[in-house]
Order: sequence, then C-alpha cells, then structure tokens
Amino acid sequence: MPHHGFLRVAAASPQLRVADTAFNADRTLDLLAEAEAQGVNLVVFPEMGLTGYTCYDLFHTLPLQRAAADALGRVIDRGAEVFHGVAAVGLPVVLDGQLFNCAAVFHRGKLLGVVPKSYLPNYKEFYDARYYSPARNAISSEVRIAGQPAPFGTDLLFACETVPDFVLGVEICEDLWAPIPPSTLQAMAGATVLANLSASNEVIGKGGYRRQLVGGQSGRCVAGYIYAAAGVGESTTDIVFGGHCIVAENGTILAESPRFRPGNNLLVADLDLDHLRHDRVQTNSFNDCRGDHARGRMFRRVGFDLELRPRTPALLRAVDAHPFVPQDPATLKDRCDEIFHTQVAGLAKRLSHIRATEVAIGVSGGLDSTLALLALCKTVDALGIPRERVKALTMPGFGTTGGTRTNALALMRALRVSGREVDIRAMCVEQMRALGHTPFGLPLDGTTPETLGELLRHLPADRRSDLVFENVQARVRTSLLMNTGFVIGTGDLSELALGWCTYNADHMSMYNPNVSIPKTLVKFLVRWAAENEFDGETRRTLLAVVATEISPELLPPSAEGTIVQATEGTVGPYELVDFFLYHFLRWGADPEKMLFLADHARFDRDYTPDEVRDWLRVFLRRFFANQFKRSCLPDGPKVGTVSLSPRGDWRMPSDAVARVWLDGLELPGD
Repeated sequence: MPHHGFLRVAAASPQLRVADTAFNADRTLDLLAEAEAQGVNLVVFPEMGLTGYTCYDLFHTLPLQRAAADALGRVIDRGAEVFHGVAAVGLPVVLDGQLFNCAAVFHRGKLLGVVPKSYLPNYKEFYDARYYSPARNAISSEVRIAGQPAPFGTDLLFACETVPDFVLGVEICEDLWAPIPPSTLQAMAGATVLANLSASNEVIGKGGYRRQLVGGQSGRCVAGYIYAAAGVGESTTDIVFGGHCIVAENGTILAESPRFRPGNNLLVADLDLDHLRHDRVQTNSFNDCRGDHARGRMFRRVGFDLELRPRTPALLRAVDAHPFVPQDPATLKDRCDEIFHTQVAGLAKRLSHIRATEVAIGVSGGLDSTLALLALCKTVDALGIPRERVKALTMPGFGTTGGTRTNALALMRALRVSGREVDIRAMCVEQMRALGHTPFGLPLDGTTPETLGELLRHLPADRRSDLVFENVQARVRTSLLMNTGFVIGTGDLSELALGWCTYNADHMSMYNPNVSIPKTLVKFLVRWAAENEFDGETRRTLLAVVATEISPELLPPSAEGTIVQATEGTVGPYELVDFFLYHFLRWGADPEKMLFLADHARFDRDYTPDEVRDWLRVFLRRFFANQFKRSCLPDGPKVGTVSLSPRGDWRMPSDAVARVWLDGLELPGD
C-alpha cells in the first residue's frame, strides 16, 4: 500500500513521577505500544522524560544518573518489541565530566544518536545552567550509554533510507526560543521533520506564544515540527506543567492537545512530506539561505529503515473538499472581504492609470459577471466616477433563459448603471450565413432568428452540439463590448484551468478582476456581497443569481425554456475541478495522490471512485490542451496562492503533453 507521502507522527506526554525512572520508563513503553497500534512512524517524548525535568540538584547524584541510563536501556530493548518506528526520549547524560540535557533517538533496539540541549535558560523560574553544560562545551563526538555506542552532538541528522524525504532533526525546549534555533540549521542541512523535547511550564498567555513559535518555525524551515511537552505530573513547588503537545507543518498547526490532562496522552497526526518537498524545491529563497548559512557546517547523517505497512485509519488528517472556501463562517467572511477589496483596489489602479471614461461589462445574470459588476460598481464609487459611466450590456442569444435575463436586467437597474439589452441573434445568423454555416444542419435561407430559435428548442438531445454556433455568439458579444469602452472581464480561475472560454471572446478583456478566483468561491463572494455590501432590490437579485445553475447558455434551452447546457455535465462538478486544481497547482500532487485525497474528502455530493477518476482525466486533458489560452491572458489581481497568470505564478509550454499524468490514472486492464 503506498503511503502517498504521508508520515504518521506523534507527540507523547506520559504520566510521570519525578525521579521515578522505572515508572517513567513503563509509561514511555505504554505510549510506544499505543503509537504502534495507531501506525505511528515517529514518537517524540518530553524533555527529561525518563527522570522528570524538575529533579534539580538530584541530577548531580550518581544513583539518578545510573537509573536514567538503565531506564533508557530498558526502553530501547523493550521498545524494539512493541514499536517499529523511531522515537526520541529525554534524559541526563554524563560525558567528558559534564552533565548534558539530552534527547536519545532510537529505532528497533538500536540507539541512533544523542543530541544535547544547546541553549540553557537561567532566568526567572529556570536554572538549567546550574545542572547542565551547554552543547558547545562537549569535547567528545561519541558517547556510550545503555550499553551502546552512539554519535553525540547537535550536528546529527537521522535519515530514513526507505522514506527519502524523512530526515529528522532534534532540539530541546529553550532551543526553539533562541534567535537562531538549532532546528533552523538542521533544516538548512536537509532535515524535513523537526522534533522538540520540551518541559515548558504554563503561565498566562504562554500557550498562545508557544503555538506561534511552533507554527512559525515550521513555516520558516518548510518542515514538519513535533513539539512534546512535559505533563501535569512534572508540576512541583512553584511551577505547573500542562503537557502542551503540537504538530505543525509549514506554518499550519495540524494538531494540538488540550492542556492539563492527567495520565498518558498521545497526539497523532500525518505530515505530508510531498508538500514539504514541493515547497522547498519551489522556494528558491529557502535554498539561497541554505547556501548562505549552511556552508561550512558539517552534519553527520545516521541512517535507519522504516517498515511502512497498511494502517487504520489510512489518513489522520483533515482533507478539505473545498480548499478555496474556509469552513469556518467567520474566516469565510474575512476571506471574502479581503478578496473583494483586493479586486476593487486592483481595478481602481488600472482605471485611474488609464483615466478611463467609459467602462464596458457584459452582464449575463450568472455568477461570474455579477461578481465582476459588483467589484466594478464599488470601484467607480471609490474613484468618484458616476455609475452611469458603467456601460453594462446584457446580450441574450439563442441559449438565454428567462431567469438569467430577468436577473441581468434587475441587477443593472438596481445598481443604477447604464444598462442596455442587445439581442444578438440576428447578428449571429448573419455571421453564420456569411460563413455558409448551417447550425445543427438547419439551413438559414429565409430563416429569421425567431423561427431558428423555435426550431432549435425542439432539437433532440443527440443533435445539440455545434461549436461554430456557440463561438459565433461568444465572439459577437465580445465585439460589441470592445466597441463600447474599456472592457472588464468576468471569467474565473476554474474556467481558465479548463479552457472553458472561447478564444478571443470571453477569454479576452482589458482587465479581469475575477481572474484568480475559483468557481467554488465565486458563489460565496456574491452571497457575501449581498449580505454585507448591498441591500434592497440589489440584495434580492444577488441571492437569485446565487441560486441559478451554472451554464454558458450558448446552446438552445429545452422546449420548456429550461437550461440544457449544464457546464458541470461537460467539464465536471466544479467542487471536483477546484479540488484537482488546488492539489495540482499548489502542491504538484500526482494523480494517484489526488484520488487518495478525494477518497478522504467530504464533497457536497457522493462520487464513486470511478467517477472521480474519470473527471480527473477530463481535468488533466483539458488543462494541458488549453495552456495556449492562458498564455495570453489580460491582467487581473492575484488574490490567493493559486494563480494561472503567465506573468506570475504559472509558466507552462502551450504544447506540453499530459501523458505522464494520465498514465498515473490507468488501472491494470484499463
């Protein structure tokens, strides 16, 4: 079973008795067994977890030092029976006549290495320098403990040979609080997963700051970060510990434990190593920094193997079915507010720069043109331009339905723009007649637009396909707009990805405020605008637009006047399109991984695996076939991390072949 780039990790906070190493070793083994049952590959335990962090001057006594070493030996030996992954535990280690606060990393009965703490807090409630020596004072680069020799130092990286993207770096508590944490240098040297063994106590506000530190460090290092803190059993005298465990990935908190829980606690999450590799490869400044700061710093790599097996559940990580649309209502509201005002700001700069006096926009009564019109109205308001200068055209054709036409007219009227309705059917008939084209095999001689429209309504479903018929309508509309004023585009990001736009028609404009907004988000933006920026008749019309089925309305409606050309029946459900688009562009995911993730997402409707696979084929074929349209896009504001601008985020040869990606979708026997 492929692991699809996921690594299951855990931050452990065991029940603890201060100075009772046998008890602490047993609880550590209990959590290792629990981690094995959950398919965990890496477990990180707290700072000084085998003895307790608050032993203070007892650390200088020989019995505790020996007991700590014995406890480590027991955990390593017994751990090989109950846990198949790699683990890091904390204990005091005597070397070169000094005592070091250390993390011992082991795997399947072998001690891989020992990492000492670099920065010792010695202020307020902390007295680490009273007990330990800092890492820089070490003389030896190897240590023998628990009957095993092992490399010793802060220059150790633990590299998994069976999972090439898994390279582990280890630091201890205060190291993260330093201006340049050791984990920064470890990441520069190639570590993708960072572990912190901590005994950070609790005071007001510290939990939030700790969360910021962990999340920020994972983002700066483009790494996974596992933070394991000592639990309530460590509490003594004047200080209290809460067992705050956190797992973060590249700036995002994946999982976080509640604090102050007694007993054993295990926080489990899945890191996506593919995401980390993608962003490191793509982010040249990260690698430039490596060149500046890692040069001359030699790290020793200690290899180990991981035995990856099928596990239940297959994924311990939320997969957002709608990655462009935040689930939290407050976050969604803030996101819509930010995007809408980004649209307005970008469009305002363009209109003020060219000193536009007449601005043209096509209004279909659908979502995209509605959003663009709303942004345009707010823009001219901000610039002090009367809305009458907005020349809005609704151009009904052979596929226009009564609902969208009504919405378009009502919207233009409610927004007080200069609205005009232009029936394009006669112009389209003349163009097709000039071309000698017979739409759907119907002769045009002596046919009026009205009689043609009536004939088209009764066409059988298997005859409703005529690309010239569709393109003529789209290009007539653009011609009218281009002769009216400075044209505002309306197409969205999802349509660009699919090539669902007619070249030199709705594909073209002078500026497009929607260009980097995915279809699944457009609907929420229009609804947000209705609820927050507009009222009265405008609001009622906007909510009607939101409820309208998505269609280009280029093919004739049914005899009953309803839409028959449902876009999603041709290019796929837009929630799947945007899901594929996000994972393909943002993370460079391969097809098999996209299918795996889709299987763990909760979409608005149920899809069979075959349906998802078939729509992914459609997406990939259309995406590769339509780069030539994206290579000559008009300007428009970038609003998110995913964009298809040929001048910014996405440069792709127009004639690239999709075979590598499509081959990844084929099943044996296909």
